[in-house]
Amino acid sequence: RYLIFFQYIGTKYGAVKVPPHQLEKKGVQDHLEDALRRLRPLNPVSLSISSRTDRGVHALSNSAHFDFQRKNDKPPFTEEILVEALNFHLKAEQIVTRAYRVPDDFHARFRALSRTYVYRIALGVSQPAQLPLGERDMCWNLRHRELDVEAMREAAAMLVGTHDFSSFRAVNSDMPFRNPVKTLDVASIQPGREIPFWELTFQSKSFLYKQVRRMTGALVAVGQGRISLTKLKDILESRDSLAYPHNVVAPARGLFLTRVDYRES
Repeated sequence: RYLIFFQYIGTKYGAVKVPPHQLEKKGVQDHLEDALRRLRPLNPVSLSISSRTDRGVHALSNSAHFDFQRKNDKPPFTEEILVEALNFHLKAEQIVTRAYRVPDDFHARFRALSRTYVYRIALGVSQPAQLPLGERDMCWNLRHRELDVEAMREAAAMLVGTHDFSSFRAVNSDMPFRNPVKTLDVASIQPGREIPFWELTFQSKSFLYKQVRRMTGALVAVGQGRISLTKLKDILESRDSLAYPHNVVAPARGLFLTRVDYRES
């Protein structure tokens, strides 16, 4: 069993497999499994991804595990050779950064200690052409230069800790099976670089569907004076996804999964 880390630009594809009728829009999982099949394992190829990012959300470091049995009693691939071989077969999509041999009971999703997301916001950008070419579709560009960052930090502090985050999740098919109580370890707001950027960082063992984009949208609305701190507290304490305001969710393009952490052992 191997654990691999990989990166990708979410505007090109999401993390997980796409339905068969959409194969012209392959997900990262499809590309990785195709590359694994080209290495001709004896066992069926099945990749378990730790973090299921939406299309449009980027990853600097997502992770997944899989089993791989070689033919003719050949020794297992070394970690370095596996990375090289996968990237060779991925061709233009050379996205695998690291690989590790792990115990047979290891699970990339359930063994993760924490996940860290960073949401990037550009201020004072009235036209996409004003952004550097490499930043387009990689941030949420807001026309106005002013955000009440101190109010946003005060609001972010309200979200830190263990809460029922039902108000900050979007409805999906997994909703009845996912515990809405999460412990948010970090919610910080720091200045970015180059043009006026702010970076919002969130860290937790796991997140609900679209939780980070909803928290970001709410914090920006606080910074713009559209939501008060009292209103944010009411939203959090209502524990109801319908209490979340309409048209406040941050777009996918500014969100990056930056870390999935495990125990060194």
